Amino acid sequence: MTAVAFPVPLTSPVVLAPMSGITDLPFRRVVASFGAGLVVSEMIASGEMVTARPSRRAASRARAEVDADVPTSVQLAGRDAGAMAEAARIAEGQGAPIIDINMGCPAKKVVGGAAGSALMREPDLALRLIEAVVGAVSVPVTLKTRLGWDGDCLNAAKIAQQAEGAGVRMITIHGRTRAQFYTGSADWAAIAEVVEAVNVPVLTNGDIDGPEAARAALAQSGGAGVMVGRAAQGRPWLLAQISAALYGTPAPVVPEGAALVDLVAAHYEGMLDFYGRELGVRIARKHLGWYIDAAGGEPALRARLMRESDAAAVLAALPQALEPWRDAA
Repeated sequence: MTAVAFPVPLTSPVVLAPMSGITDLPFRRVVASFGAGLVVSEMIASGEMVTARPSRRAASRARAEVDADVPTSVQLAGRDAGAMAEAARIAEGQGAPIIDINMGCPAKKVVGGAAGSALMREPDLALRLIEAVVGAVSVPVTLKTRLGWDGDCLNAAKIAQQAEGAGVRMITIHGRTRAQFYTGSADWAAIAEVVEAVNVPVLTNGDIDGPEAARAALAQSGGAGVMVGRAAQGRPWLLAQISAALYGTPAPVVPEGAALVDLVAAHYEGMLDFYGRELGVRIARKHLGWYIDAAGGEPALRARLMRESDAAAVLAALPQALEPWRDAA
């Protein structure tokens, strides 16, 4: 393999994975504040951006909002070439520096609509979607897939070659099939076939929860970088830690005590501003739970805050909730 060129300059090839309902603008801002080569939006249904009723269309376009100073990829899903192309144009118009095409989501709702990883069973349609998106925008287009649909349909390398030929500039492979969902272990070694098949960067994704796993994933796959997902929940500094260990970038200062409280409070208030207080309180609960879990906080207090609807009460309880808990028994 020759050296690969990333579609945009990256401080490091450690990338935040798209996660539905999680990698919204407030969370991406927090992760980027510690240091991440690239952050990816949650998956956005192209049809909703283009043809849905006004309220749903506005919500979809809000999910595609980006900050000019945060390197961000906006991920789109769908199976209609026209809608995908138009959604890509809208995202580019809103400032997205990269458009990513989702062909890896295993969720039944997405696959039931014949999108996401279902497209791996329809490579001709997948290619038409890729060509439509690449032709619609001037910014780089990337692709995220799995190894295949199931053990009998492991076609990631072939699809990657077609995508590269159509103009895709980077590919991410989750080391499982759709049939596996998130069970078992990601097969990083299987991603090597994709790496060898193309001349664009390939990111390795799946089960990367720290520097040791990232190093092993790269050794087995030969990938150009890693994409980190669920392990960053409650630990938005994790990507910067991986980047420092593998690429020598500045190590983050992991917040503790009052600094952690300030971070979580700022993230919480950012979510209230983004979604509005009533909806924001509900959506923020999962993030609060992950922060408390990562800090080793008291389970009973965590459970109470998961039901709390008063934002002021949540903020007042954060110092206690984020204090490591020791069972007196």
